[in-house]
Amino acid sequence: MRAVKTIHSHQHHFGWDNSLSPVLTVVPGDVVTFEVVDASGGQLGPDSLPADVARLDFSRVNPVTGPVFIEGAEPGDALQVTVIGLEGSGWGWTAIIPGFGLLADDFTEPGLHISRYGVEGVEFLPGIRLPFRPFPGTIGVAPAAPGLHSVVPPREVGGNMDIRDLVEGARLYLPVQVNGGLFSVGDTHATQGDGEVCGTAIESPMKISLQFGLKKAAHLPSPYFETPGAGATSVADRGFVATTGIGPDLMKAARDAVRYMVDFLGKEFGLAPELAYMLCSVAVDLKVSEIVDAPNWVVSAYLPRGIFL
Repeated sequence: MRAVKTIHSHQHHFGWDNSLSPVLTVVPGDVVTFEVVDASGGQLGPDSLPADVARLDFSRVNPVTGPVFIEGAEPGDALQVTVIGLEGSGWGWTAIIPGFGLLADDFTEPGLHISRYGVEGVEFLPGIRLPFRPFPGTIGVAPAAPGLHSVVPPREVGGNMDIRDLVEGARLYLPVQVNGGLFSVGDTHATQGDGEVCGTAIESPMKISLQFGLKKAAHLPSPYFETPGAGATSVADRGFVATTGIGPDLMKAARDAVRYMVDFLGKEFGLAPELAYMLCSVAVDLKVSEIVDAPNWVVSAYLPRGIFL
């Protein structure tokens, strides 16, 4: 294993496009450190206000650093990406963006919350501390289809998957569709709940170090990953409170589970609905509890008690 170089934050792009020229060429085994711009593309900072969310230029959101050309990578191969480590900036933001998020119909006004973090964890609010568990929200390779493709939806070649278990020690396998793979990464998060329900996690600029490898002729239909553990953290030690959504539509059930958790956080902890919704996005895990007992399915929203000091 050998380090190559740092790809700097200005070497980013918006969207997936296999015609982009690589900013770096590496060989399997190389390690690269990427400087990652936050998901706003630098439009939000530690002193930003909700009004700044309303002024976001969406052509500049969710930039990814790269692309990197991996020698020997050919269509049909799998690019192996091992997360070596992440270095945080100490701050991050969570926003309610009108028209975006699981409860977009309920929360129509822009909202913004700034969190600070360090080795002791992420202080969401005084008395509410989340684990610092950084990972890249967007990570992938270029698709075979020509042209510029939005970075917002995830794809069969990766992208904006927001998988919170892609932490240090995790290994991700991506289907290669073009020569060299043309790998990029961005959208780093200080922590997130499964579901990222308000549409944002604790978005934070970071440095991330990744090692590349190849599995020849793997012919993957979609990414898969290996985690260094079960994904549980110390906040699970005190158990969970879980609300449920039940019905024949999984999306509606998911929305209901989050709505009921927002209500619970308001009644039990006095949180305003907007803050409760953003806390759900960064700390609550959505799980499909049952999907076999027709005609109704169950989605549960798990809140770890351990985040409350």
